[in-house]
Amino acid sequence: MKSQQKEIHVFNTRFGIITGLKGDGVIKAKSIRYAYSERFQRPVPAEYFISESKLKDKTPVCPQKLSPLVEKMIGATPVEEFEPEESTQYLSVTCPENIQENEKLPVVVWIHGGSHEIGCGDLPTADPAEWVKEQHIIIVTVSYRLGLFGFLGGDEKRPPNLGLMDMIEALKWIKINITDFGGDAENVTLLGQSSGGDAIAHLMISEGVDGLFHRVIIQSAPLGLRHKRQKMSAEFLKKTAHIKDEVDVYKMMDDYGKWVPSVIKYGLKAAMPFGTQYGFFPLCKEGESVEKWRENAKKYDVLIGLNNDETAFYLKTSEALNKYFGKGFGLKILDKTVEKTTDIIYGTPARQFAENYAKGGGNIYLFRIHSKLKENPIGAPHCIDLPLIFGNESAWKSSELLKDIPWERIQRHGRKLRALWAEFARTGKIADSSERPEILELRKIEV
Repeated sequence: MKSQQKEIHVFNTRFGIITGLKGDGVIKAKSIRYAYSERFQRPVPAEYFISESKLKDKTPVCPQKLSPLVEKMIGATPVEEFEPEESTQYLSVTCPENIQENEKLPVVVWIHGGSHEIGCGDLPTADPAEWVKEQHIIIVTVSYRLGLFGFLGGDEKRPPNLGLMDMIEALKWIKINITDFGGDAENVTLLGQSSGGDAIAHLMISEGVDGLFHRVIIQSAPLGLRHKRQKMSAEFLKKTAHIKDEVDVYKMMDDYGKWVPSVIKYGLKAAMPFGTQYGFFPLCKEGESVEKWRENAKKYDVLIGLNNDETAFYLKTSEALNKYFGKGFGLKILDKTVEKTTDIIYGTPARQFAENYAKGGGNIYLFRIHSKLKENPIGAPHCIDLPLIFGNESAWKSSELLKDIPWERIQRHGRKLRALWAEFARTGKIADSSERPEILELRKIEV
């Protein structure tokens, strides 16, 4: 069934006249620039809206290397639809068609994942239209600087955490402007998956964010990789310093990849060579982080959790590993490795975060998503939450990740999960009486 013809919708905002496309039950205003930046410089907020002609039919994206694993498991990236840009501070707003005058809807801000290295806010696999229609909420998707441009640095000439600073500028823009789209600036929930969840956890203890958001949903954050990254980051920065002034960003992307293997000696954390860096604005020192989360516990409602078999996304999809560990006793070893690494990187850190937060008096829920399909060999791996949250069958139909899972099952559980997450975004609570999908384990953490 074809989508209905879309029509132009005009938002008269204090930021300027912004046009969106109206159709299929939603209005989407894409690629709104919220800030500007020079290479390796802090973002400067945009003062008013200017339509950028080069983006008429394209989506801005931070220069990046495509991940063969993501291309295989989630789907091929339509590169011809994207426009690479270093200053990639853009956001898009998706709201229901039928907002009443003076209505104030809950706002969910999507911070995408991708190891702080790949992705953007406007991928088809994270199109929020279905969720917006079902739950009558507004979703803002944010793009920010990645990799060399956003998550590697070491001094004032090349500051770390520029990607985090971009997100803060986006949140400031939302605080000022979202009411003009029908959103409630006093009810903003951050939603992030994988490195996006890691970023949100660190936004909770960042300088300059007071009043910008009120709740957070953290999915599959690799918080177990956040510790003692200073030496690795310093070495990676030094080894890539010779390309910092390269004009050709495609050459930059090719060149930095040559140095990634050099940090493998740092263990599991080297699986994510880019990341947030403690001890640099807007973050505290690493040793102060746990206490900071506890101190801030009464500021934000939190929903945090993971998928049961996170690392199966990497381990059980490896042809090399399957050759030796794909059956019999080898498969038992592989299953145990998935269980152990999932716990080290995601499970135990999420539980410890939740317990620490609860001790500070915080309102926090801990969840875990399971598969429960015996014929599904990889269980509930990393990224399985994305089709559940966003739906959008057409974007996921070729996904290797879902090849053993009927879409009807994804949609049935997804509707229930989207309703729960929207309930949390509206109220900061999930009622005991609210219907839960059978794949979800959820509990409020009490001390």
